[in-house]
Amino acid sequence: MTSLFIVCLFTGLIHLTESLVYSFRLAGIRTRQLAIALSFVTSTLLVSRLSNLFQAPLLGAMVDRAILNQAAPTLALTFRIVILAATLGALIGLMLTPTAVRVFQTAVVSFHQHGSIIRLLLKLRHGRTWIRLWHQCQRPKFRPMLALLYRWRYLPKSFLYLNIFVTAIYTIGVLCALYAGALLPEFRATAIQLSGLINGMATILLTLFVDPAGARITDQAFHNHRPEADVKATVVYLLLGRLIGTAIVAQLLFLPFSHYLATVTRWLSTWLVL
Repeated sequence: MTSLFIVCLFTGLIHLTESLVYSFRLAGIRTRQLAIALSFVTSTLLVSRLSNLFQAPLLGAMVDRAILNQAAPTLALTFRIVILAATLGALIGLMLTPTAVRVFQTAVVSFHQHGSIIRLLLKLRHGRTWIRLWHQCQRPKFRPMLALLYRWRYLPKSFLYLNIFVTAIYTIGVLCALYAGALLPEFRATAIQLSGLINGMATILLTLFVDPAGARITDQAFHNHRPEADVKATVVYLLLGRLIGTAIVAQLLFLPFSHYLATVTRWLSTWLVL
């Protein structure tokens, strides 16, 4: 249970971080420092990458123990709990977005003045900095958020739908590969490596369709060709898409994709023997 709790904690942190980076779009527009704001995305995602480094070995250990105890089928429930942790991380990210926008605005302005992330981080050693951050906290206001949903007609629809699918695929990609490996323990190395088939498909869709569409809306708002409300609406829909993708679509696709990878693993094993 301890290992499952830690895995869920890191999973939630990964999706929380990836949800909050959408806030940099608004922070860049409001500070008129769009390039700096978007460069902060990579720095912020380091938290997600580090969390993934700690999470991956624990997931592998869970699979090995399940195989040794001949309890591979129980992994399905365990991995569904991990997916639920991703949903909770996305939900917390949605709730913290108003605060994150204000905090990131302050960070962008401060970086513009000091020109160093190290100096920016060193400011956290002062108590007054934490007091200022506390005053930046803002509870989510659902009525303005609902008003933004009416701007749906001004946004491209395809990339918002794809965002749901891509988020779901990223959530379950590694989990499906691990589960397929548990179902076929003699070929689990092959099955785990096949996670690239799922994540690769998601990466292609993200790179070609989702990110460019979101960036175009942000750029148009930056040059006053669109109202800022369109960027706000985009952020809200991307966050809701992440929530739907992890809560519903990922849960629905987990077993089908796992068995798909198991089938591909069997085929590869047979083909290599021939």
